[in-house]
Amino acid sequence: MAVRAVRGAVQLERDEAGHMDEQVGELLTAVLERNGLTQDDLISIWFTATPDLHSDFPAAAARKLGIVDVPLICAQELDIKGAMPRVVRVLAHIETDLPRSAVAHVYLGAAGALRKDIAQ
Repeated sequence: MAVRAVRGAVQLERDEAGHMDEQVGELLTAVLERNGLTQDDLISIWFTATPDLHSDFPAAAARKLGIVDVPLICAQELDIKGAMPRVVRVLAHIETDLPRSAVAHVYLGAAGALRKDIAQ
């Protein structure tokens, strides 16, 4: 087993806790499914949110999915003029047999424009 990192992001339509839970939950589910992972394969997850998101912690969505024994942390994304608004990003450290080139990074919806080079 190797330790790998998988990236992802989603743009929220609005800053509401329930919407954040739904969208971040969808993002985490897609990261797990597209990489053939279970929650036991997760080592840790970093979440960042753009400064315009205030309704909840993105990590709360992970806890609601049942990811309760994995270290999670939230941070604020840099406030860069012209950056895409209402974005939650994830950086998950995982244990996997996948080679680095086969890790599927997940950018949902409009967030796909953030990393066209690695978005699946």
